[in-house]
Amino acid sequence: MNHTLYPLTFEPVLKNYIGGGRGLERFGRTLPPGNTAESWEIAAHEDGTAVINNGHFAGQRLTELHQTLGLRLIGANNAWAQERGKFPLLIKLLDANRPLSVQVHPDDDYALAHEGNELGKTEMWVVLAAEPDAAVILGIRAGTTPCKFRQAIHDGNLEPYLHRLPVRAGDVVCVPAGSLHAILGGLIIAEIQQNSNTTYRVYDWNRLGIDGRPRPLHVDKAMDVINFDQVEPGLCPPELIYDAQGLRRYRLCQNRYFVTERVEIAAGAVYNGRCQGDSLQIWGAIKGAVNINGVGLTAVQFSLLPASLGDFTVRAAKTATLLRTYVTKLG
Repeated sequence: MNHTLYPLTFEPVLKNYIGGGRGLERFGRTLPPGNTAESWEIAAHEDGTAVINNGHFAGQRLTELHQTLGLRLIGANNAWAQERGKFPLLIKLLDANRPLSVQVHPDDDYALAHEGNELGKTEMWVVLAAEPDAAVILGIRAGTTPCKFRQAIHDGNLEPYLHRLPVRAGDVVCVPAGSLHAILGGLIIAEIQQNSNTTYRVYDWNRLGIDGRPRPLHVDKAMDVINFDQVEPGLCPPELIYDAQGLRRYRLCQNRYFVTERVEIAAGAVYNGRCQGDSLQIWGAIKGAVNINGVGLTAVQFSLLPASLGDFTVRAAKTATLLRTYVTKLG
């Protein structure tokens, strides 16, 4: 295929899970009747695949384009994912209208051993909107032991062992695989994660599912993977890494699967970059409006820049805040 590559935009995949609401309408999503819990913005998973809606590849599923372009799309730093036939990342918006379940995700090794060819799930959250007193669960409280924890699940009284972390708009939460976590009510979050949909539900607040029955828990697998050394962790403070010519870049979260930055661009300023084959880049406008090589993004909208795109320019039509995600070489 010899077509010129360009920044790709997508028609997201909407998911109706317990806990959703209508909050994503305020971020430009056209929602069906009822509640919507998640919008899979850039997705190439068997449980949901986004469709390209701009340019030459419009109408193609991301999974199809990945099969065609391979490393030209995802980059040499993701060769390990290519060997497993996987697109490496998944970008979501989440509307937690009420508390989501307490859960944990496995790492790659555990997922491969127990969930077929599924990836593990390291993720991060950027809080887009938060009601007063909003919070998340992250990690365990001091004094928690696996024995006490398992007994509390059995007794339906896990709350005393859960570490509650207040959050507000703009906060960043890094959630490595093995982190006990829950998004509580009153939050809208942008989530950047490994391309996985494997979740072990630990606790569901003793409520019933839409069928009137308790939703199943996955206690044994959860106990295998929970990091009980993650005691009362805090938020991830942004690290300023560049400040010049109307641009500020902050490193928000870095792990072996992705790096995410917050990029603040003043009106009229320009970011010049290059996708030189090592990694795709995913840019998401969360405030303001920008143009990337002729493709416009407004808040909240994401674009995938193929790894072999070459030079690109991000121009701010007005002051903008963006998320930039890419993958470094494993080592």
